[in-house]
Amino acid sequence: MRNPLLQRRRPESGRRYRDGLATSPAGDEDVLSSVGVESFPAEGMELTRLLVVSDMARSRDWYEHVLGATVHREYGGGSSCVMQLLGAWLLLVTGGGPTEDKPTVTFAPPGDPDRVSAEMIFRVPDCRGAYQVLRERGAEFLTPPVDHGWEVRAFFRDPDGHLFEISQAG
Repeated sequence: MRNPLLQRRRPESGRRYRDGLATSPAGDEDVLSSVGVESFPAEGMELTRLLVVSDMARSRDWYEHVLGATVHREYGGGSSCVMQLLGAWLLLVTGGGPTEDKPTVTFAPPGDPDRVSAEMIFRVPDCRGAYQVLRERGAEFLTPPVDHGWEVRAFFRDPDGHLFEISQAG
């Protein structure tokens, strides 16, 4: 699907565009330029959280049945699943090596679930109630909810070890 924020166009009056910016004059080959974005973020943009999973069917089932996410679409021969959760986009993908647009990046599920660089937090009105519902659906928590005075929270993981938190303001 083509990104509506970018379009192919010819350079204007000897200008060359690279990454949407005018550079030195050069031929008249096609180049990319930004169109319709005057600020960032802007109305009409959305944020998607990508998670790399090892088993798409298992993960899709877990996100649907434990968290209540809904499948929006699947593509890539089973390697990608777009889901919606609480009005946000979630993209599950299987791992993969570098590509032309990310030449040094490899996608892989968490190697060590006890070393975390990101998590998703659900702000809930009743942490203990959410804990019970999610446990009944199959979520495996690290501990029962802990009351810190300013916050009650509990942590759980998806089948690949991605960390989630339910949190109630104290």
